Amino acid sequence: MQWLVIFNKELLEHLRNFKWIWVPIVFILFAVMDPITTYYLPIILESVGGMPEGASIDIPSPPPAEAMMMSFNQLSVLGVLIAVVISMGMVSSELKSGVYELILSKPVSYIHYITAKYAAMSVLVSISLVISLIAGWYYVTLLFGDIAFSQLLVSAIFYVIWFLLVLSIVMMFNTMFRSQGLVAFISIIVILAINIITSIYSHVLTWSPALISDYIGIYLFSGNMETEMWMSVLISVILMVVALTIAITTLKNRAIE
Repeated sequence: MQWLVIFNKELLEHLRNFKWIWVPIVFILFAVMDPITTYYLPIILESVGGMPEGASIDIPSPPPAEAMMMSFNQLSVLGVLIAVVISMGMVSSELKSGVYELILSKPVSYIHYITAKYAAMSVLVSISLVISLIAGWYYVTLLFGDIAFSQLLVSAIFYVIWFLLVLSIVMMFNTMFRSQGLVAFISIIVILAINIITSIYSHVLTWSPALISDYIGIYLFSGNMETEMWMSVLISVILMVVALTIAITTLKNRAIE
């Protein structure tokens, strides 16, 4: 009951801040931007002019799977950035204002407080992400060719795992710092470090959560799920639990101080 009260309060707060409107819209724009631009690029270049008379622009059309990965790649950068920005004040803003002290002065569990806030933000980001990928899939199938909707849904589920890990990292730093800007900065640095280290040692770190999008690409192209994908998901879940445990412990230590 206590957990549900905090969870519903956070969902209502997202509604009051219009996050349920603008976050999905922004995610959709990121997901459809590259496929649409790629498809209409030759027309745009021709309309701009400046080409020699009789010259034609022949840009090969990417296969549907490659076009769909454009949506995933955009969300991997800009989508993650938005997820960090909207979640950087989950706890830090209340730490700074002292609101969390009022909340936790009542018989509220630290575990309930952290996990309910995390769950509410996860629902918002996950739904926005899935909606945006469906929008991207619609335009890809319309402009480039068919991709099975079941493949898209499976890919979206695995992709949500990566974003849930990102949110858990942000939550962890939320309990460490009062400054929202500092929370966002350090979170982005950590996420970048995970991606860079994975990119350099991808032949060794085949289980890295940062490779989930790569495995999704293989799945979209071949229809076969790599076994390493499951390890990446398992590691992601373990890291989520660790990050949330650190967040809860940090908040408890703050209360003791």
